[in-house]
Formats: sequence, structure tokens, C-alpha cells
Amino acid sequence: MLILILAESAIETIPKNLWKHPAVKQYSKRRGKPSQFLLLDRSYHHAAMKRLEENEKRGRPDIVHFSLLEALGSPLNKEQLLQTYVHTFNDYVISVNPEARLPRNYNRFVGLVEQLFELGRIPSTGPSLLMLERETLPQLLHKIKPSYVVAFSSRGSPNTLENAMAKVSDKQRLVVLIGGFPHGHFTETTIKLANEVVRIDPEMLEAWAVTARIIYEYERCIHLPKKRLER
Repeated sequence: MLILILAESAIETIPKNLWKHPAVKQYSKRRGKPSQFLLLDRSYHHAAMKRLEENEKRGRPDIVHFSLLEALGSPLNKEQLLQTYVHTFNDYVISVNPEARLPRNYNRFVGLVEQLFELGRIPSTGPSLLMLERETLPQLLHKIKPSYVVAFSSRGSPNTLENAMAKVSDKQRLVVLIGGFPHGHFTETTIKLANEVVRIDPEMLEAWAVTARIIYEYERCIHLPKKRLER
């Protein structure tokens, strides 16, 4: 089982101290929804975000969208061998049901996540496809009880992805941490949660590219492509 966590992800509702900013008020009016129920998005709120702490890591819901599409569409997920979570910058956790089929359209995805932040779960009744809880990353890992945690960071020890995954693919509950933010690095708190921190490229790669490559390398390590073709 591979457990994927998009950590410190740049997905959150608009912070209260930005609600009165002209750019936010204009966006709220255009969307026809109060600011507190809208996602922070640098494409629309760049001017307002200048006053936010660590603003370079925030306001990029598209990173989570692309990464989740890669994860949920993988053969590993179809085999129910992947569990995915999104940990947000301000310590919420989205639990993603492996059977969830997210909208391919970005605007529809944004609307869905805004509804999730408002209601706490999608759908509101019956088995949940998305569940939102107030939870820190240490609390999430305590609940998961991983056998091993690997964080992928440009500040980690250099190793090829092939070698890194071959080394740990036999772990029963392997957790991989991928940064769900556009710039910057994991906090020290996050780094201390990992058994190993790995750098797989001299450049910082996009989160969705890392997500796709990690899942495929894990599939190769457990011989999943061959097993699926031989059925």
C-alpha cells in the first residue's frame, strides 16, 4: 500500500484579513458568493496576497487539482493500492476516497472544493468521496501509523527515483510526502516527520510530475504493469 500525502498544499479559503481588499471584493461579487466561501487563488488575488505570511507558498489550488487527477487516474489507485490525502498550508486534511472521480475542469473543481470547505464532506449524505477535517500533519501520520515516511524535497539527499523507490517499496504502509505548493520548501516540522528526505532532480519539479513518477515507479517495483496485462 502506498499512501500519498500532498503536504502543506496551497489550497485554502480566502483569509479573513483579505476580505475587504478591492480585488477580493470584486472577485466575490463576480462569483456571487461571500469571500469566506471562496478559494484563495493567486490568479485573481495576487495584489491582495502581498500582505499574507509566506504568500509565495499559497493560493495555487491548481497544483492539488492536477496532482489528484494524476493519482486517482493511476492503475495503482484502480487496484485499491493507493490512499491519497491533501494536507493544507493552514492545517486541514482532505481525505480522498479512491473511488472519487474529480472534475477535469478546473473551475468545477474549485466549486467542489469550496463546497467541501463549507460542508465538511462531499456528498453531504451517504459514503463520502471527500472529507475535510481540522488536522495537522503529525496528527494525520499518527492516525495512519506508517511503517516508513519518505519526503521528496530539493533539499534532500540526491538519489534516482528508481533507487529510492526500490529501497522502500516493500514497506507495508509506505507514506510519501510531496509538497503541494509552488515555491519554497517543507517546514522543519514536516522534515522531522520523515525517515528519509530525497532529492530526485537538480531542479524543483512540479508536484503533479513528481506524483505521477512516484506512483509509476512504485507500480514497477511491485510488478503491477505486468500483473495487470497477464490477467
